[in-house]
Amino acid sequence: MAEKKETLFDAFQPVTTEEWKAKITADLKGADFDKKLVWRTNEGFNVQPFYRKEDIENLPTIGSLPGEFPYVRGTRDNNDWLIRQEVEGATAEEMNAHARHILDKGAESIGLSLRHGKAELDLAVILKDIDLKKVEVNIVCCPGKAVEVAEKLVALIKAAGAENEFRGSVAYNPFRRLLKHGLAFPKDAAKEGLALYNVVKDVKNLRCFAVDSFMFNNAGAFITQELGYALAWGAEWMTMMTEAGMTAEEVADRIKFNMGISSNYFMELAKFRAGRMLWAEIAKAYGVSDEGCKMFVHAVTSKFNQTLYDSHVNLLRSMTETMSAALAGVDSLETLPFDLCYKTPDEFSERIARNQQVLLREESHLNKVVDPAGGSYYIETLTASIADQAWKVFNEVEDNGGFAAMLAKGEIQAKVNESGVKRHLDVARRKENLLGTNIYPNFNEKALEKFNAEPKCNCGCGEAADGAVESLNMDRAASQFEALRLDTERAAHRPKVFMLTIGNLAMRLARAQFSSNFFGCAGYEIIDNIGFNTVKEGVDAAMEKGADVVVLCSSDDEYAQYAPEAFKELDGRAMFVVAGAPACMEELKAQGIENFIHVKVNVLDTLIGFNAKLLK
Repeated sequence: MAEKKETLFDAFQPVTTEEWKAKITADLKGADFDKKLVWRTNEGFNVQPFYRKEDIENLPTIGSLPGEFPYVRGTRDNNDWLIRQEVEGATAEEMNAHARHILDKGAESIGLSLRHGKAELDLAVILKDIDLKKVEVNIVCCPGKAVEVAEKLVALIKAAGAENEFRGSVAYNPFRRLLKHGLAFPKDAAKEGLALYNVVKDVKNLRCFAVDSFMFNNAGAFITQELGYALAWGAEWMTMMTEAGMTAEEVADRIKFNMGISSNYFMELAKFRAGRMLWAEIAKAYGVSDEGCKMFVHAVTSKFNQTLYDSHVNLLRSMTETMSAALAGVDSLETLPFDLCYKTPDEFSERIARNQQVLLREESHLNKVVDPAGGSYYIETLTASIADQAWKVFNEVEDNGGFAAMLAKGEIQAKVNESGVKRHLDVARRKENLLGTNIYPNFNEKALEKFNAEPKCNCGCGEAADGAVESLNMDRAASQFEALRLDTERAAHRPKVFMLTIGNLAMRLARAQFSSNFFGCAGYEIIDNIGFNTVKEGVDAAMEKGADVVVLCSSDDEYAQYAPEAFKELDGRAMFVVAGAPACMEELKAQGIENFIHVKVNVLDTLIGFNAKLLK
């Protein structure tokens, strides 16, 4: 069969990369190849429009197999990942009922948040009738409570005789306060970590040293930043705890990477592959065995791109994100649909359960395939590129005193926030799209009743205090657009935007659609029209409808005539806007026309300006 295939391919003349590029360049009809087709990523490298075998020939890990050091193709020879869901409830009894409910719906791993005053809840009640030999249990608590919580969990594990079968974690993260609040952990982090290890050491698969790089993801970090800082965080654990008296093998066996997943599907898939490869090299440098060099990863969907408006799109985002992580061979994954989609916790629970059922159906196919991305020229090249950039981030941290030292000075937080600012700007300019928020909004959707502030920690750890250094800005990408739209909802009068469509049929329809989506992002009432025969007819119709804003939608060639006429006819009775950036724009501005909307404007800033004038 192989010989027949070779014979078939021999019938075609080989085509070189140069010939492919020449053909593409010719088809571009003079357009610049690099500007038109090469994607410059936020991660600091270019992505080509096509890749060939020659692009991966010199990559060192191409020949490695799943389960084989340095684990670029997976830490095991199967794709058997766990589906995790967060347990909800105000009391121990409610949390137990919800935990059993989601396990019945298909979850294999549960997450227990014992923050926000829940640290004192009875863990025995929460885990009642849950088989600790089969169900993975992961607990997040304030770092100062980690030893106490671990003692309770270990006692339950030993009582169940599950020391050898149990899988799970108690996430000890003494850096959380610096990251989120700019405050140092009030205890000796290494001493507390050593005490925690001594509590959990008899339970083989109970991990405790958390690398919560999803925090960087939720703050808008670029993919290579999250990975680079995650590796530096892991190295900090290795250094800190070996200096405290643990062996490198003992430390590595207790580290758990909790990483975020953005919607950049192939880049995220490559990120996890690159992460395993780089962590294996780092752990090896500390003297850890090949087996101990495996990176244990839990992946959780991003909050940064989740939205309050058109919030069911969050389900689509989270499903795509979890699939990229599943294909990358993570150990467990968790979808976090934005709970503001739902009116009640039960509705939220049912929706996430349905999400998991889809994942379970897909798992029957995915777990038969180990690293299906392996061998793809594109994914292999992405993996190498991400690894290269993340390694630079890691080395920068190491050269500047290590992860803890940079955190203490607020330097890592500042770098991530800088990336977040860029991404917020990209959203404002619609270079990064959030469906339903900054593009194609549901004009008439209301969300004010769903809006709630994030709960504050009240466990006495002091997290509500002002920070001594810069902390991560956790504002979601949609937050500024949402604030704009919530202001519109709160206003006594909802502004009306009238489309004065006239002239060239194709252009007026296209510009009316663009303008409707533009002003819809602020939650204004949109009044579209099929077209008017004269400018006066359109202005009269706008005034009859009580328009606050009149948008002239026509072609560039016709604006020189229609815009001055409409502006004069309107005579200040409503704000006047021209849809587009015609060649005559400066002449129109000279006549007093100030407002032009087009693809190059900052949508957010422009709408903030309209709100300031219309919502008085």
